[in-house]
Amino acid sequence: MAETITTKKFAKNVVYSILAQIISLAVSFVLTLIVPRFIDEFQYAYWQMYVLYVGYVGVLHFGLLDGLVLRYSKYDYEELEKSKLRSQLIILLVFTSVITVLMALVCMLAVNAPDNVIFILVAVGVITKNLVTYSSYMFQITNRINKYVFLIIAQRLTYGVFVAVLLALKVNDFYWYCIADLCGDLVGIVIGIIFNKELFFGKPTGLKSSFGELKTNISSGIILMMANWSAMLMIGSAKMIIQWRWDELLFGKVSFAFSVSNIFLVFVSAISVVLFPSLQRIEPEKLPSMYKSIRNILSPVLFFLMIFYFVGCWILNLWLPKYSSSLVYLGILLPIIIFSSKVSLLTNNYLKVYRKEKLMLLANFISILLGALLFVLCAYVFNNLTALLCCVVGVIMFNSVLSEIFVLKTIKVKIIKEFIFEAVMTVGFILCTCLLSLWIGMAVYSGLFLLYCALNYKSIKAIFNRLFKRKQTNVTEQPLTEVKQSADDKENLNTESDGGDVEGT
Repeated sequence: MAETITTKKFAKNVVYSILAQIISLAVSFVLTLIVPRFIDEFQYAYWQMYVLYVGYVGVLHFGLLDGLVLRYSKYDYEELEKSKLRSQLIILLVFTSVITVLMALVCMLAVNAPDNVIFILVAVGVITKNLVTYSSYMFQITNRINKYVFLIIAQRLTYGVFVAVLLALKVNDFYWYCIADLCGDLVGIVIGIIFNKELFFGKPTGLKSSFGELKTNISSGIILMMANWSAMLMIGSAKMIIQWRWDELLFGKVSFAFSVSNIFLVFVSAISVVLFPSLQRIEPEKLPSMYKSIRNILSPVLFFLMIFYFVGCWILNLWLPKYSSSLVYLGILLPIIIFSSKVSLLTNNYLKVYRKEKLMLLANFISILLGALLFVLCAYVFNNLTALLCCVVGVIMFNSVLSEIFVLKTIKVKIIKEFIFEAVMTVGFILCTCLLSLWIGMAVYSGLFLLYCALNYKSIKAIFNRLFKRKQTNVTEQPLTEVKQSADDKENLNTESDGGDVEGT
């Protein structure tokens, strides 16, 4: 029987995961803010091309690993049918190796430099990235978050140390920085083997049984995989169009803005890692109230953090003056952290818990079609990069709202005014960054945030009251399914049953 998740266990897992993300943040800081200062702008652009395309090699398991997540996330490590998992690993390794060899041959024969070097390295990443994902998924679904954290820390530190050494040696060639990434993967694979030894070594199931298991896993996971990777494609497609339409130098500057905005997502990713297996073990009737609680904490915190854009922008302009134009792009793109965070942390996890992967895919598919149309129009008809970046934010916002509507219908909760407030805050922030000077923009956005807090005063106050009450009553050892709701929760649930708008506590 799988271990019961207590609030203390859940909090401990979150702390572990945040620790990993702090290390990732430090490495991301070096990669995003230090490397561009010391290497050539064109070399940085080529490196960002590798980062863009290697980010999609995880799609080449065709849902196998996602199927394992969905089917085995309720089991502890000792309960896993390890021979079945070993057979799936062998199939994954053989298939990715074939793809790597074919990609490398095509690149050597048909692609010119430096693109051929970029895609040969991407081909190697087909194997390394998928093997790291296999091990990390095995840690996550069996709730061994401390092992997952160790893997992530070792992988990212290896990458960061290699990059630091390259910078110290004044290496300018982009491909060494790509190789540093692959070296980090190798360390992650070794750690995965050490802690998942029984999943790597031993007798697999027979050939017929292995392919039967493969079919089951892919049929279970293909929709989830398509949903997850199509979400990445919403931003990735915009970056690809920018790379195809404009020159490498401009692509590098826009990629820098995307990279900085991505730093803000690491802590949300930390919580998301531990949330799904925890939600899988919570009683269904508790899920709606938990959704509202997390959502009503997440939005105010993220809108508050965006105030620091203005100070960060001033610092970055001093540190990287050659990327000053990137800061304008960053001001437009930064609101995607609000909506990407909600999708990553809340809507996707809830849709997975309720096995609504088709709705995830539908929301992402509609958003990709809308985005592709808008991105192509902005790039090839209007030739307007600013409009394209605004469309990126609009598409991410549309996807977030559509996904959340699917979740709210599933858990029978109504939220309307929050959508309006968030849209106003987003548009207000972009206007402040584009139309006003740095410090005036900060003052105006801060005033807008205070107004947002005033309009949501009861909800924000309820959050602090509940957190303070929970600390005083010492409920940390209770299972998550047994934590009692506050009086505000019960009152809000009554409001839901009357069909009115809901203010989460």
